[in-house]
Amino acid sequence: MEYEHLSKSYEYGLSKIYAMVINTDPCYAYLMEGNLLMDQKLVMAHVYGHCDFFKNNVWFGKTNRKMMDQMANHATRIRRYVDRYGVETVENFVDVCLSLENLIDRYSPYIEKSASKPEPAAQEGAQPGVLKVNKSYMRDYINPPAYVAEQKKKQDDIDSTKRMKFPHEPDRDILKFLTLYAPLEDWKRDILSIIRDEAYYFAPQGMTKTMNEGWASYWHSKLMTEKIMVDSEVIDFADHHSGTMAMSPNGYNPYKVGIELFRDIEDRWNKGRFGREYEECDSTVERKNWDKKLGLGKEKIFEVRRIYNDVTFIDEFLTEDFCIRNRLFVYKFNKRTGKFEVDTRDFKAIKAKLLFHMTNFGQPIIRVEDANFENRGELLLTHLHEGIDMQPDFMSETIRNMFSIWTRPINLVTVMEGESHLYRYDGKEFSQHKLPTGINHQSRAENPS
Repeated sequence: MEYEHLSKSYEYGLSKIYAMVINTDPCYAYLMEGNLLMDQKLVMAHVYGHCDFFKNNVWFGKTNRKMMDQMANHATRIRRYVDRYGVETVENFVDVCLSLENLIDRYSPYIEKSASKPEPAAQEGAQPGVLKVNKSYMRDYINPPAYVAEQKKKQDDIDSTKRMKFPHEPDRDILKFLTLYAPLEDWKRDILSIIRDEAYYFAPQGMTKTMNEGWASYWHSKLMTEKIMVDSEVIDFADHHSGTMAMSPNGYNPYKVGIELFRDIEDRWNKGRFGREYEECDSTVERKNWDKKLGLGKEKIFEVRRIYNDVTFIDEFLTEDFCIRNRLFVYKFNKRTGKFEVDTRDFKAIKAKLLFHMTNFGQPIIRVEDANFENRGELLLTHLHEGIDMQPDFMSETIRNMFSIWTRPINLVTVMEGESHLYRYDGKEFSQHKLPTGINHQSRAENPS
């Protein structure tokens, strides 16, 4: 479907497809035969930037470099299921899985869990609420036996609750949880695992979209203007490059923001515009003419390319001066005038908006809280509310699709219009329950009873 959308857009002149680059070892790039010679040069310079980013950025370190082969195997398995169960049956289930493909824990591949057993805690003071005692004759005075027994009973109750609850800790990798525990036929479980594997493969590209496109744009611009382009290609290059850097329909262009930030970092580190001395300088004239001639720009941008993702990139290097020079602002839709208008040019608001847009791709963070909610085999999900409510239509369709996999009622705790609610879908209809005052979605998530 995505291919049809892109190809029709190109055919009707609504967009220009230059190339496609794939993160493998070695990287593969596919160029349009109809591109101009100048376009082919530009595209090759651009995809070399992408290849360098794929190879050296730490967030791509966990991706499968042989994904082309694995996807070919995936396609073969899907075709076998189509032959066995029919196109419509298989495609309908694939659509259901694709609607849930963002319900993964994007940071889990980078968390290394120790396989060693924890060392046993010391007997004295190991129990919560019981103070450590160095002198044995003070034990009963500092920790009265009745108090110790009460604390032990409380801890036993907590441990018992944890043992009854499943999973023991909230799980953000919902696709993995469904793959392991949902009552699925083997072929459906296999398809769900395929969708999950591919979701994790593409996750780093979403986590580094601005950096990746900015890095590739930085290098195609540098290579074309300094090494590759001939004089007769200047106009075409300027036209096509400016088209790529133009304002996008959604108001945010990762190519433009990325390339300008990399250039800004290079300039700042070449001139020494960083560190405590520069930040504490109050003179506008002195800051404007600041140049320590350090020449550290190239070294710094290669360091940034290696260890950052979009969230840390924006958080650390987006400055107020950068926002002013590039005229960044936050806009909103005015219902009275029916137009989009500038909401604020405040630096903190701009940065917060960008960071929210990039954290989890601006999508809600959902966790599996309890797979046996109220001892009825129902699934309890919790939404980590971060100031923006979920869209009811998206939420309801996602819950319906999840029900078709779990086959038992789905419960979701979230916040709508400032109030905590529990939404339940039993396969036929939705019901909504307002949680008691003082109980928010997070506190309920910790105590689902």
